[in-house]
Amino acid sequence: MFKEFKEFAVKGNMFDMAVGIILGAAFGTVVKSLVSDIFMPLVGLILGGVDFSNLFVTLGEGSFATIEAAKEAGIATLNYGLFINNMISFAIVAFVLFMLVKGMNEMKRKEEEEAAEAPAEPPRQEVLLEEIRDSLKK
Repeated sequence: MFKEFKEFAVKGNMFDMAVGIILGAAFGTVVKSLVSDIFMPLVGLILGGVDFSNLFVTLGEGSFATIEAAKEAGIATLNYGLFINNMISFAIVAFVLFMLVKGMNEMKRKEEEEAAEAPAEPPRQEVLLEEIRDSLKK
């Protein structure tokens, strides 16, 4: 059982997947920061100073200035501003992944076209037989 686990854990694909997951998590953090710290404040400024991260509706009695104040009071909130931020983050990640996959597909297609264009060399046996035939003709 240990041997099987070792074979599984040491496979190249497993490491590639682990690296991809770690980079994906880091990329998600960068995108979240990009959206919440750079993009949304600019959108809020354009829309008249709206802070999307603090847009919410209370699902109970009372009026609160921030989501944190409502949560401290124990009031449930519908945080649609945070949802908008997350949807924009998702759209950015989806677009970047689309561009990466599109680029990879383009590279694969070029490789396949180049492989199809290059004529395959005949097997060594055929080359030797042709040389023998040509020498016998002489």
